[in-house]
Amino acid sequence: DWPCVIVGAGNLGSALAKFAGFSERGFSVVAVVDTDPAKVGQRLGDLVVHHEDELAALVEAHSVVIGIITTPPSAAQEAAETLNRAGVNSILNFAPTVLDVPPNVLVRDVDVAVELQILAFHEERRQPEVETSVTAPPADRAAG
Repeated sequence: DWPCVIVGAGNLGSALAKFAGFSERGFSVVAVVDTDPAKVGQRLGDLVVHHEDELAALVEAHSVVIGIITTPPSAAQEAAETLNRAGVNSILNFAPTVLDVPPNVLVRDVDVAVELQILAFHEERRQPEVETSVTAPPADRAAG
């Protein structure tokens, strides 16, 4: 079992916190943190959103090894630094920004827009080409 914490309780963080498919693959979301007072204390499935100030204690209490960043880009670097200070050295980053982390921290970036572009590229290649010119008659019939 790989305990994970989500930093950011917005739409994406909330959806991931409620996603049941993680446990089937050996991952458990044990906590969600945010800095927004309006989100702290809210229930997300079986979890309650904690303030980000509690992150280090949550990481220690649950032996968290993976952090999932779902913050806006402007807050992602701070989230990565907070995770690192708490002892989390593996980060899945959904924020569309590049994180500056120490060499011992592994970051995997998930850029949904790039993934959509890749799918669109492959979809476009699968579409039959539309013929835009009139087809000339076969060569053996052309001279008649």
